[in-house]
Amino acid sequence: MALGKLQLITIAVLGLVSTSTIADDGGSKIQHLVDPVTSIESWVLHDKGFEVELIQISPDQARGFFLARGFDRKNADFYAESCVLALRVRNKSPETISYDLANWRYMTADGVNRKLKLKDKWLHEWQQRGVSKSAQIAFEWSQHPLAQTLDPKDWNQGMTTYQIAHGSVFDLTVKWNRGDKQYVDTIKGVRCAD
Repeated sequence: MALGKLQLITIAVLGLVSTSTIADDGGSKIQHLVDPVTSIESWVLHDKGFEVELIQISPDQARGFFLARGFDRKNADFYAESCVLALRVRNKSPETISYDLANWRYMTADGVNRKLKLKDKWLHEWQQRGVSKSAQIAFEWSQHPLAQTLDPKDWNQGMTTYQIAHGSVFDLTVKWNRGDKQYVDTIKGVRCAD
């Protein structure tokens, strides 16, 4: 299923989704949503007008998405071996918000902090593996931008990858700036689709 259809399904059933909200010590709120029809999970962080949403993408969805964009089966399978999540970031504050995914980390059950595998690393790998230029361009446009500055009401989205097994659970620590102040939040219990 294409990412756009996945997002439409998520939005369409938002009123029917089971949800839990957790407030952390810093005043941020994290919602965990489960689509009752598809069982797709998502997590939404709300803090001082900064909103981060993570939506599961199954291995079959990731594979199908890239097969439809010129990847051969071997390389689409290679990508789908990663934990893939759609990332949507919104600025609902009256100030500029900025972030750099290179500063975000995820901690796995073994207590190891890891960096996300970002699109620049993937693009280098695709070039080494001989993926066609047109497929690389489609890939680049599907991935979340590395760094962003969002004006009030701006938002962006794209795929992100985590080098852990499907079904694994991790905590994602996000760093972001609102104006000249830096903030750190952790979304706990994010689960990779299996």
